[in-house]
Amino acid sequence: MTEQNYSQPAKKSWLAPTISHAVSGTVSLPGSKSLTNRELVLSALADSPSTLVAPLESRDSSLMIGSLENLGTQITRKDNNISILPATTDMDLNAQINCGLAGTVMRFVPPIAALFKGTITFDGDVEARLRPMKTTIDSLRKLGVIVEDEGRGTLPFTITSDGEIAGGEIEIDASASSQFVSGLLLAAPRFTKGLKLRHVGESVPSLPHIEMTIACLKARGVDILQPEENCWVVEPGPIHGREVVIEPDLSNAGPFLAAALVSGGTVRVKNWPIETTQVGKHFVEILQRMGGTITFNGTDLLISGDGSIKGLDIDLSIGGELAPVIIALAVLADSPSRITGIAHLRGHETDRLLALTSEINKIGGNAKELEDGIEITPTDSMHGAIWDTYADHRMATAAAIIGLRVEDITVSDVSVVSKTMPDFVSMWSELIGAN
Repeated sequence: MTEQNYSQPAKKSWLAPTISHAVSGTVSLPGSKSLTNRELVLSALADSPSTLVAPLESRDSSLMIGSLENLGTQITRKDNNISILPATTDMDLNAQINCGLAGTVMRFVPPIAALFKGTITFDGDVEARLRPMKTTIDSLRKLGVIVEDEGRGTLPFTITSDGEIAGGEIEIDASASSQFVSGLLLAAPRFTKGLKLRHVGESVPSLPHIEMTIACLKARGVDILQPEENCWVVEPGPIHGREVVIEPDLSNAGPFLAAALVSGGTVRVKNWPIETTQVGKHFVEILQRMGGTITFNGTDLLISGDGSIKGLDIDLSIGGELAPVIIALAVLADSPSRITGIAHLRGHETDRLLALTSEINKIGGNAKELEDGIEITPTDSMHGAIWDTYADHRMATAAAIIGLRVEDITVSDVSVVSKTMPDFVSMWSELIGAN
């Protein structure tokens, strides 16, 4: 996969288009980032080759591919498929892993890399060095892996391993991210004794992502149980290779669904999975509460709006990645909103609570940052301004939603969408009929 580009794209400003007509269109979403990167990891550890059908092509997935290739995995692309020949762990590695700004790479790959003998260094974008990594670092040390991080608890760090992880029982604090749990569970079948993992601390955010990890493991023959809340047991054993069809990314559906509510139009999303572990499935219930009408036509989801948006009071701890879309809609709503349960968003690509509050207020909105969320009071005084993205793809898509009604919103760097949806601008323009 030598043609993949893992570097940061060149920065590019973008004037978010404003429209006065009702949107009517169809969207075909790219593959799920969460599923693509989990299946890439499991394929690299499997006992036989795997094929991923319709995986995501984005910077995050490219970074994962590059990381796994640096660990000896052979990955080739043909048409819309990826073939993966698993790595062998009997080599002595001296590798460099570029995490970029991908949380799945910086939290999933270190436990896998520790299954290899050698020294492996992890680093990423400047912004990645601000993301919490202490739980991953501490858990590796508990498993007997040498980690050098100069006491930072963040990137960069170096792990040194003899290629053997006994496993057993450990406790971690995953209150900052469910990815800390998923990263260990994905590698655990290859531990000599498997793993009994217990979370201690405040509640784990985005639990559906752990459910997704468990489902992916079970589909590959791994014996995994959850005997009690916040406790997971993985038995040692093989991870089977398989062919996996990657679902469309439902979290990335958010801006397009929102366009129907804002404009009073109708949007069709192709191939919406009726049963899924993706957190984006919750858009169906949430957007109906905000005034949308949702129906299904075969495998397609149709959402319609009448141009009015209802504010809401909601705990989004189940899926914080949905928050930027919901918050953007709340800015344009007819009544106040209170979105809570998302304190962990401070440790995402940026401090999303601070970033969203700052940019909403910059354009004349009324947003108040809470301890674990944001409170929004709609206003009629919003105006154009430069909307900073803070290297965060969901800041850019939130600006696109608001820009449908508020003129002259200039996104400071729209290239950040390459993280999970490189074609966002062209897809957005096609849907809303803007040049």
